[in-house]
Amino acid sequence: MTDSAPTDDQPVAGGPQPPAVVPAPTQEAPEAPPLKLWDRMREDPQYAPEHLALEAVRRLGPEAAHWAARARAEQPGASAEALAEQAVRKFVNHARLSGAVSGAAGLPGAVIDVGVLAWTQARMVLHIAAAYGVDPLHGDRATDLLVLQKVHKVAESARLALGVAAGRERAGALFGSGGQNPLGKVMLRLGVRLAQMAGLRAAKRVFAKVVPGAAIVLGTWANSSATKDLAVRSHALYRQHGGPTVPEPRRP
Repeated sequence: MTDSAPTDDQPVAGGPQPPAVVPAPTQEAPEAPPLKLWDRMREDPQYAPEHLALEAVRRLGPEAAHWAARARAEQPGASAEALAEQAVRKFVNHARLSGAVSGAAGLPGAVIDVGVLAWTQARMVLHIAAAYGVDPLHGDRATDLLVLQKVHKVAESARLALGVAAGRERAGALFGSGGQNPLGKVMLRLGVRLAQMAGLRAAKRVFAKVVPGAAIVLGTWANSSATKDLAVRSHALYRQHGGPTVPEPRRP
């Protein structure tokens, strides 16, 4: 289930609720990327960050837009900066927990955990964009994610890579995957690419889970530190946009 948007200063009711309100325990649990995205990234690990960015805008953009509209209605006096900080607090907390999501050991567990972290960070960036009035559903947000997360240095190369990934996604849907690489090699490559996206550059941080006893302390510190750094860059980017450009979310 998708978490509700940040509501740090408000109580949350328990029991089954519509998407706008969720039980309190769920609010603190990071969300894993959808299974179809995992399949896509495993089949095409070279473009894993691009596939994640495209899917994040499709799937998480509407959530961010709904949150921003509701937050403005509920907190009419709150500044864009204050709303963005609410998102940062929530998703930094999620990042701290993301290293223990899978419960799996070794390389597979490390790859899953770093994928959850990259997905959590993408949610945070899209919520920050929405807080500043920038449309989180626009295709440019995928470009922003790749530049902010330092997968690409400039927007032009990010757009080119996204175009390639989108084309490979369509081809895979039509013809299926032809990949024959050994699973261990694929997992290692996928882990490295997702780690680059999540901002964990040192191998000892990325795969701390492979080393018994190191995962919890080292992983928690690295996850929150990388996510806070990303939040600073996201604030700086979207603060420049000024006026609101987020359309009102469509109701089903």
